Amino acid sequence: MTRILFVVSSARAIVLADGSSHEAGVSAAEALKPYDRLANAGLEVAVATVDGQPPQPDPYSLEPIFQYHDEDRDFLASITRTFMRHVNDIRITLQHLTELDLMAARRIFEALKRAGAKPDEARVLIERSARKAWSETANFVSLLSADPQVTARVSAAQLRASADAVQADAKKGSEEIRERLSNMPRFQKPIRLGDLSDEEMLGYDAIFVPGGYGPMIDLADDSNVRRLLQVMHSRSRTIAAVCHGPAALLSAGYGPDGMWLFDGYRMTAFADEEEDQTRVGKLGMPWSLEAALKNRGAVFDHAPAAWTSHVVVDRTLITGQNPASAVAVADAMLKRVDARGRELR
Repeated sequence: MTRILFVVSSARAIVLADGSSHEAGVSAAEALKPYDRLANAGLEVAVATVDGQPPQPDPYSLEPIFQYHDEDRDFLASITRTFMRHVNDIRITLQHLTELDLMAARRIFEALKRAGAKPDEARVLIERSARKAWSETANFVSLLSADPQVTARVSAAQLRASADAVQADAKKGSEEIRERLSNMPRFQKPIRLGDLSDEEMLGYDAIFVPGGYGPMIDLADDSNVRRLLQVMHSRSRTIAAVCHGPAALLSAGYGPDGMWLFDGYRMTAFADEEEDQTRVGKLGMPWSLEAALKNRGAVFDHAPAAWTSHVVVDRTLITGQNPASAVAVADAMLKRVDARGRELR
């Protein structure tokens, strides 16, 4: 059976540039969504931390603003893609994705159809208000409520109810993720990474490092993370990481040629543009992950639009830019380990 080792941060706090301390940990969704994808595909997934202590969910990653349903997020993406002729013209910000009622677009679209609007007509109404909300940072539901073509079919109260339902589902999703992570034995009783011999490390076909701010604290400079990366790299095993998870690659050390183990590799991670929009990032990060990877020798590759799914595969290294990339990284891992399995058979 194909075996995957999740290397997860067990850090509890991050000290920012101003000396203040903030709770930190692993992004629960970035751990659980890939875990489910791989486990449901029949792979055996184990979990390790550097000290054998269970991971703490990063409080910021658990906030409801990040827990929207995939179908709501995907529908909104289909709307925003119509705004500009080229994706480079679309500046996506965290505010657009979390602070407005735009995530209710799909549900309002469905409400309009139930009220008798044809799909094309409903799309036009949604796109018109969404475009204005996006460009002017106005409230999407308020704009729709002022549109007589919309309210002739769906009342302002019904529009607000659709948006409130998105928020309620997000809060519920946040609690479900928190509860699930706290009840999973493999996450609550992880392997201590240093207890694994080189041979035991090679018993895994791939490793995966989820994000959250934790990896910047306890995975970016650790001797056992270095040993794991060097052992896996020497046997061409798959190494994957997402968001802040690529901070672990900074532990890799140097090869026989005196170069960083991943020198010249194309990779991605949480970009400075995204970091600067987060609550913690606005307070001042202790260091920049993007800059650190570039300075070590990475060829950094980010998506044309921030906060969109972006995965980079270079040889045996798979990296994802942000939380939206987590499942895509897992899918890329599945293809890689499946191909390797066929080669060995």
